[in-house]
Amino acid sequence: MSDPVQSGSDDERVKSTSPLRKALLRPELGAIFGTMVVFAMFALLASDSGMFSAAGILNWSTVSAQFAIIAVGACLLMIAGEFDLSIGSMIGFAGMSIALLAVTFGWPMWAAILVTFGVCLAIGALNGFIVVKTGLPSFIVTLALLFILRGFTIFVPQTLERKTIIGGIREAAEGDWVASLFGGKILQPLFSWMGDNGWIEVYDRGINAGKPIVDGIPALVVWALVLIVFAHVLLTRTRFGNWIFASGGDARAASYVGVPVNRVKILMFVFTAFCATVLATCQVMEFGSAGADRGVLKEFEAIISVVIGGALLTGGYGSIIGAGLGALIFGVVQQGLFFAGVESSLFRVFLGLILLLAVVLNTYIRRLITGER
Repeated sequence: MSDPVQSGSDDERVKSTSPLRKALLRPELGAIFGTMVVFAMFALLASDSGMFSAAGILNWSTVSAQFAIIAVGACLLMIAGEFDLSIGSMIGFAGMSIALLAVTFGWPMWAAILVTFGVCLAIGALNGFIVVKTGLPSFIVTLALLFILRGFTIFVPQTLERKTIIGGIREAAEGDWVASLFGGKILQPLFSWMGDNGWIEVYDRGINAGKPIVDGIPALVVWALVLIVFAHVLLTRTRFGNWIFASGGDARAASYVGVPVNRVKILMFVFTAFCATVLATCQVMEFGSAGADRGVLKEFEAIISVVIGGALLTGGYGSIIGAGLGALIFGVVQQGLFFAGVESSLFRVFLGLILLLAVVLNTYIRRLITGER
């Protein structure tokens, strides 16, 4: 007669998971593999083009940072089960708001920046409030805001200044400590020392002779790294992070166990607006001007970065590290094609292909998780 007590290995309630399957369930796995492939490809195609010199690294790092800033907000929102298609218009709107308040109306730059942040965060909260109170798809609500914000961004400067590009930002920001948080550089003494010791390239002629070509890390890159670290810790080390996953995975079940789903979703819309405003502020400080066409299609670039990073379109699953790597892939490919001398229009072809592959991979992962066939 066999023993009714089965060993742990025979108990159907205890199933072992292979290391391969555990690895496949990591959201950022595809982004890690994609990053390795992209760097290997350009190491072969553009190794002698200056792409991996100090100036080249700064070039594609800055571009990647732009994508990363908005991808962080889009990633948390997507994990919470929602989309925000107004990100791009918010970038243009925020930049124009800063320019009009500081240049046209003569406000101190710090006041223009803080008021703009306040207005944009309120718009983000409005997006979330409409979504949770009406039950309308966030796709539709934020699509409406996309057009509303873009319309105001064009109409207001045309009415006040008879133009859609407002300059004079650098002059208005001179000596302003808040502006320096978005337009300055860090570690400049370190880069000067590296240049003096021949570790990085320096100018060999002109008024900048002897100075390093790369003289610091731009605030844009710093903001990207800070937001990635903050969002990763929030998502993986806090109870609120668990709420974000729960809200996107099964909002009704989450609400039954006490998760404040509506509040979580609204706060994620607010954070997405914050990220868009950070990028807008960094852009106007970098370019010294604001344009009504800034941010066009950025909402799709943010979503693509997040999808490449392993987030599911259905919500409840994703990774900030994956979104950051997706943004890095985005930036490296965009600039790498230029360094490799490849026709820049092929970037869109690559973008479509990698998006399709990422969605197919995400669908496979979802089936692994849910057991769907």
